[in-house]
Amino acid sequence: MEQNGHAERIDHRSYERQGIDQIPTVHLGVAASAMEKRGIRTERGDLNREIEVTNQKLRQLKARISKLQNWLKEETENTEPPTLADYIQGILSRKAQAGKSGYSQSLYNLKDAAKMLNFLQANNIMDMAGLDEKFKSMIGEQLDIQGKLKPVERRLATLKKHLEQADIYFRYKGKKPLTEAEQILFTTAKDYLKGVMNGKTTIPTKTWKEEYTKLTAERKTLNQRYLALKEEVKEAEKIRKSVYSILRQEQREQQPHRKQDMER
Repeated sequence: MEQNGHAERIDHRSYERQGIDQIPTVHLGVAASAMEKRGIRTERGDLNREIEVTNQKLRQLKARISKLQNWLKEETENTEPPTLADYIQGILSRKAQAGKSGYSQSLYNLKDAAKMLNFLQANNIMDMAGLDEKFKSMIGEQLDIQGKLKPVERRLATLKKHLEQADIYFRYKGKKPLTEAEQILFTTAKDYLKGVMNGKTTIPTKTWKEEYTKLTAERKTLNQRYLALKEEVKEAEKIRKSVYSILRQEQREQQPHRKQDMER
C-alpha cells in the first residue's frame, strides 16, 4: 500500500496491542456478509452496528476528556497567586454573607471599599509587604518632587532680583538730573549687576527673562504633580490603615476558633 501511494496501513496486531481505545468488530463471514449486502439484518451485523455506536461514543468521550485536560493544563499554567485585593474581597464577601454589615460600616463605606480594592488591583499588590513598599515609593516620589522644587524656587528668586535691578538700572541710566533717592537706587543696581555678571559688559536681560519664563512653567508643573501626589499619598495612607484594620479584625475573629481546635 505504501509502494502504491496509499496512506492506509494494515497491522496484524490487536487494537489493545496497538494502544487503540476501540472495540473490534466481529467477523461477519460469507453468509452473513451476503445477507447484509442484500439488506437483511443479521445477528452479527447488529452486533457490529452496536459496536460501532459504542466506538463512536468512546471517541466523543475521549475528545471531551482531551479537551478537558488541555483546559486544565492551560488553567494550571495561567494560574496566578491570589492578590491582597482577592484576599480582602474574600473577607468582605464572607462578612456580607454572614450579615455582619456593622463590621464593614465601622471601617469604611462602599465607596471607600471600592477605592481600596481598585487601588490594590491597579497596583497588583500581592501582600502587605507590597502595600507598604508601594506606600513608601509614593512618599519617596513626593519627596523627590519636593526636592526638585527647591532649586527651581531659589533660582526664580535670584532671577527675579536680577530683573528688578536691571529694570532700575535701565530706568535711571542716562537720566539727568537724578534725585538723591534715584541716585542711590541707580548706584545700588549698578553695583549689584556688576557683581552678578562676572566681568561681562552686556546685561543678559533677555536670557534671564527666558529662563524665568521656563522655570515658572516648570515650577507650575512640579507643584501640580506634588499636590496631586500629596492627595494620592493621603488616600493611600487611608487604604493602608483600612487594610490593616480588616486583617487585624479577621485575625482576632480567627483566634477563638484556633483555640477551640487546639482544645479538641
